[in-house]
Amino acid sequence: MSPVTAGVLQLLALIAALALAYRPLGDYMARVYSSEKHYRPEKWIYRAIGANPSAAMHWPAYLRGVLAFSAVSVLFLYGLQRLQGVLPGSLGFVSIEPDQAFNTAASFVANTNWQSYYGEQAMGHVVQTGGLAVQNFVSAAVGMAVAVALVRGFARSRTGELGNFWTDLVRGTLRILLPIAVTGAIVLVACGVIQNFSGIHDVGQFMGGSQQWNGGAVASQEVIKELGTNGGGYFNANSAHPFENPTPFSNLFEIFLILLIPFALTRTFGRMVGNLRQGYTILATMATIWIGFTALMMWTEFAHHGPALEIAGGAMEGKESRFGIGGSSIFAVATTLTSTGAVNSFHSSYTGLGGGITMLGMQLGEIAPGGVGSGLYGMLIMAIIAVFIAGLMVGRTPEYLGKKIGTRQIKLAACYILITPALVLCFTAVAMALPTPPDSMTNSGAHGFSEILYAYTSGANNNGSAFAGLNADTQWFNTTIGIAMLLGRFLPIVFVLALAGSLAEQRPVPSTAGTLRTDKPLYAGLLVGTILIITGLTYFPALALGPLAEGLAS
Repeated sequence: MSPVTAGVLQLLALIAALALAYRPLGDYMARVYSSEKHYRPEKWIYRAIGANPSAAMHWPAYLRGVLAFSAVSVLFLYGLQRLQGVLPGSLGFVSIEPDQAFNTAASFVANTNWQSYYGEQAMGHVVQTGGLAVQNFVSAAVGMAVAVALVRGFARSRTGELGNFWTDLVRGTLRILLPIAVTGAIVLVACGVIQNFSGIHDVGQFMGGSQQWNGGAVASQEVIKELGTNGGGYFNANSAHPFENPTPFSNLFEIFLILLIPFALTRTFGRMVGNLRQGYTILATMATIWIGFTALMMWTEFAHHGPALEIAGGAMEGKESRFGIGGSSIFAVATTLTSTGAVNSFHSSYTGLGGGITMLGMQLGEIAPGGVGSGLYGMLIMAIIAVFIAGLMVGRTPEYLGKKIGTRQIKLAACYILITPALVLCFTAVAMALPTPPDSMTNSGAHGFSEILYAYTSGANNNGSAFAGLNADTQWFNTTIGIAMLLGRFLPIVFVLALAGSLAEQRPVPSTAGTLRTDKPLYAGLLVGTILIITGLTYFPALALGPLAEGLAS
């Protein structure tokens, strides 16, 4: 079987698996977030944190809950890392330096999981399992809660109430993420992923020095890292490490976990607003972009330019031979079109255009299908922008799902789509202008610029993957990327919840003959075009200096 055929078959198998899970999971999540029943373990948690699960919240109260919970999480994770040297189960590792501890705490709480350290050489069992893995669950649940709050904004009228943040957080964690994670961890263990609390082992001599491996609760962290679109690896090699991702089947299963909830949430959206066709339109938009990017990535990496690539069957540099170009390309697109950031290959070794595709996937806003929760609310923001553009073309007040898109709504949507590019481009410009940050670049020229652009794109978009050619473990990058991650996560959430509140206060507008049908293929095409044009206009100059210049020169 040729490598191209193998890659196409993997893609088809992945699509089939996602299609089978789409309806039952989407409907189940809609029932979870619409239920009036509280289970006993949930009541214990509400009692412990002093929350009233039945109290309805307007958007300022909902936002305060998000920010307060996240602030406490940052402080807890920062303190845990700073105290690691005196904690049991630290494997002898010292406490983490302040700038690194801040960067990691901001990263995992923001659902970014950017790592500028070697996981197996820095973090012990307590920090990995009690700190990082816990944040993998709750940061994903926060994103899902915000998405559901926006959906309620469309579904409700003349109330302003968006539900209860604490209820949504607990239910997302206990009823959705935890059951799937337990099942997925068993599958990964069966595939060969390790799950233990062993210490550091000497495994022999290698190139004049001793080789050491340490164990860990890897399968349980690996599954939520992918399922929650987090991305932080237990080991520095991330999902290229055989302890995290040993076989082609485990590789495909991990990609399935990455895409599972983001795609299924479109069904949840359709069910909660009472119009499944609206959910299918959002799904079609996401799927079109994802399949297009995957096909383009496979084409760039399989293209034969020179005898070395012809012998290898494509651009195999930086890719695991057990996954090949097909499995690596599908993984790279899935992880950068979502907020996952896990990698099973070396993105810096991709062709110039291939590296640009990974970067562009993040710059779209990671909405195809995007992160857990963040992908859905990001796509709905773009849907509002598309409706507004259509309204301008026909001279009619735009409406979406029976809600008028007025001045307040479009200002909030515009702020949402502007904040992340501003962070990426400003931080990149400052880093390139100062004398010290460019010293961290492994390469010069266009590729070196791409390393820094990729780092801030990954951080501000809460992705967490790295081009891997940049030494980011410096005070400058730890601090600035940490700030970019926090601002890139929580400033957009402010605008999303404010928008949700304004929509929930409106009275529904009856549909007329002049109403734009947003559940038709024509609108899906308009939405795809809007996304690509806005991203292109925003990032094209920066991309032209980096991956495009490199790709055209090769």
